[in-house]
Amino acid sequence: MRCPYCGHPEHRVFDSRPAREDRAIRRRRECLQCFRRFTTYEEPETPRLMVVKRDGSREAFSVDKVLNGMITACHKRPVPIEKLRVAAYEVERSLQTDFEDEAPSWAIGERVMERLRSIDPVAYVRFASVYREFQSPSDFVQIVQTVPSGQEG
Repeated sequence: MRCPYCGHPEHRVFDSRPAREDRAIRRRRECLQCFRRFTTYEEPETPRLMVVKRDGSREAFSVDKVLNGMITACHKRPVPIEKLRVAAYEVERSLQTDFEDEAPSWAIGERVMERLRSIDPVAYVRFASVYREFQSPSDFVQIVQTVPSGQEG
């Protein structure tokens, strides 16, 4: 690796620590020529997981897309973003464990709903209404009845 400032190939590492929920190592480095400091992240390369959508099309899995869906469901709810970020990475790890190359979109939606159900029941119902494409008020009643007592928003 070369210094991003001067291009010199030699540097020293003066600090290493876990980062990104222990999925990477953050290293602080100092160039041995210009003495400027820079940060690098080292993480294992994971196989690319593809999502098989309802219509049969495929796209690359994106943890950011999962996180954005969870953030949308939690709009104006008292849920810390870090809690959602951890949940999104849990969804990703679960998919990588259960599926080798391709995961059906329903598997992602179900995992997101599981996590939202334990984080915030209102967000859970919001996400479920979009994910399951509710068509009537009875669909809402049915999903709300699955929220344990004492957890209503």
